[in-house]
Amino acid sequence: MKLVIVESPTKSKTLSRFLGPKYKVLSSYGHVRDLPENEFGVEIENDFKPKYNIIPKARKNVQLLKKEVEKADLVILSCDPDREGEAIAWHLTEILNLNGVKSYQRVVFHEITKSAIEEAFKNPRKIDMDLVNAQQARRILDRIVGYELSPFLWKKVARRLSAGRVQSVAVRLVCEREKEIENFIPQEYWTIEALLQKLKKSTGVEKFNQFGAVLIKKDGKTIPKLGIKTKEQVEKILKDLKGAEYKVKDIEKKEVKRNPLPPFTTSTLQQEAWKRFKWPAKFTMAVAQQLYETGKITYHRTDSLNLSEQSLFSAKKFIIENYGKDYWAGFLRRYKAKGRVQEAHEAIRPTYPDGIPEKLKIKAKLDDRQFRLYDLIWRRFIACQMAQSRFDSTKVEIEAKFKIQNSKFKIYGFQASGSILRFDGFLKVYPIKYEEVELPLLEKNEILELIKLIPSQHFTQPPPRYTEATLIKTLEQNGIGRPSTYAPILSTIQERNYIEKDEQKKFRPTEIGTVVNDLLVSHFPKIVDIKFTAEMEENLDKIAAGQKKWVPVLQEFYGPFEENLQKKYQEVLKKEITEKPTEKICPKCGAPLLIRLGKFGKFYACSKFPKCKYTESLEKNFLGIKCPKCKKGGIVEKRTKKKKIFYGCNQFPKCDFALWDKPTGEKCPKCGSLLVETKRGQIKCSNKECDYIKK
Repeated sequence: MKLVIVESPTKSKTLSRFLGPKYKVLSSYGHVRDLPENEFGVEIENDFKPKYNIIPKARKNVQLLKKEVEKADLVILSCDPDREGEAIAWHLTEILNLNGVKSYQRVVFHEITKSAIEEAFKNPRKIDMDLVNAQQARRILDRIVGYELSPFLWKKVARRLSAGRVQSVAVRLVCEREKEIENFIPQEYWTIEALLQKLKKSTGVEKFNQFGAVLIKKDGKTIPKLGIKTKEQVEKILKDLKGAEYKVKDIEKKEVKRNPLPPFTTSTLQQEAWKRFKWPAKFTMAVAQQLYETGKITYHRTDSLNLSEQSLFSAKKFIIENYGKDYWAGFLRRYKAKGRVQEAHEAIRPTYPDGIPEKLKIKAKLDDRQFRLYDLIWRRFIACQMAQSRFDSTKVEIEAKFKIQNSKFKIYGFQASGSILRFDGFLKVYPIKYEEVELPLLEKNEILELIKLIPSQHFTQPPPRYTEATLIKTLEQNGIGRPSTYAPILSTIQERNYIEKDEQKKFRPTEIGTVVNDLLVSHFPKIVDIKFTAEMEENLDKIAAGQKKWVPVLQEFYGPFEENLQKKYQEVLKKEITEKPTEKICPKCGAPLLIRLGKFGKFYACSKFPKCKYTESLEKNFLGIKCPKCKKGGIVEKRTKKKKIFYGCNQFPKCDFALWDKPTGEKCPKCGSLLVETKRGQIKCSNKECDYIKK
């Protein structure tokens, strides 16, 4: 019997259908070994030798695998085709003793299809130690930073904080964007639009086809975006244009072609799933994993835009048969990603281009989430091999000319733009927003009639907060992280309470996130330096490609890091970061109150701590409502450990009064309890036994 080991039970079921009864397919259920949880686990002096332990939850399954290995004639390791998959395969060879007692093979495929699996099993190989070492180097780097820098944060800021090598850079991006927003000073500017119409001479003057044109020039010189700054300037221009003649100066017509977007990589799939469905990256990856393991799409962790020849010809055939020859591009579109990517991998695409989403949903019983993501991937892939969309574009320059003193003329220039879709091409399959604007048929030197001038006041806007999509895009553009790390980065920094989402689901830093970031930027600039982190990612790529050895890369990092860390233990004082004196007095012992910083933000605390353990929420959280239960405390806004907002008494734990809905401060006219405002904006009684609702 031949034993095949994969990392996922779903993948094992799918693979079993293709391989038949001669093979037994089992799952490792993910990673089987890792660095220990409760100790450093890296021998720095011994060339960073890691100490690996079997993960507790994997022990039972490992024993099962060992028994099956003893029965097998051949063991085939078929984990995912990336560094993590290679590392899992290597750990399995170690704990199952495959290098000594039992022979093994390593097979790799990027899609779970019959042809891909047959090809992979014909071409087995051994473990690629370059890929394993790249994964080990990343894991050890992260352990060094997390295990040595986190205690520093505990000592200098607050207990149970943690630092991450790549995550800290992501937090820095969010913090710096927030500072940009806070420091932003809006600038006023104005635009002027002329609403014009064509004149048609027939029996009389017939007015038709109104259109807008924007002021862009004055005396032949382009007006910059912020060129008109005040209402006074606007009024002067409007005065100038009173009585001006509007004439068509020039007409430019051309065909504009729009190319389809390339197929998805991990980051672009996560970005698009956020834009369209508001799915977090972690959720998108979970659904993509299900589609990959059931054989619907190719491997979903990739930074490559490469497409197999077979998939290109299959797409060509499908497009011509279903949409007609005009909709095929006329050639096989090939895409190449920028930077260092694994071109042996493919972009994310459907395994079968003719697997139309609607039919597959019924046949394969896809749930709604699987269907939506598969439909997106399928459409993007088919569209990338289709013809360009074509638009008829028109630009019209209009002169507003009027006479000034000494028979001289002053001229303002307006521009009208039009665009009409002539051939949809790839848009037939993958719609992208566009606006059609039809202009009337105009002729050069034609005189137009002004209906009115429309001045509009604007203010420059601060840069927007990051969303899941824009933060992933920025990380990728700066070379931070890799396909398998984007989702964990975003979920980790939220779980650590360093960043949170606002009402529009955009990222903003928490109080503790801002403090930790400021500390790291000031005292550990390399750890949160974007360029340095990108260079480290590149070094890991070079290790994977066999161009660098992993131990020297770690040595180069560790020496300066450790030296600086010990220095900062002496230099940085906790009180300067976490304590701020106030004029308030502790009601319990009479000592001064301080504003202290904890893991979940700032709060009042007694300066005599730990002798006096009095704490109080900051006034900014007070609603100005007296607690109806104890009559002593006040209602404050609080958060659960999962950051869900609720409202409770500031005398907790002495008083346990709490509400999920926000109290209004009014009393119920029926029973006297507090009225609350629900998330839907309804005002009702907080007493569950009372049915009062305010109309």
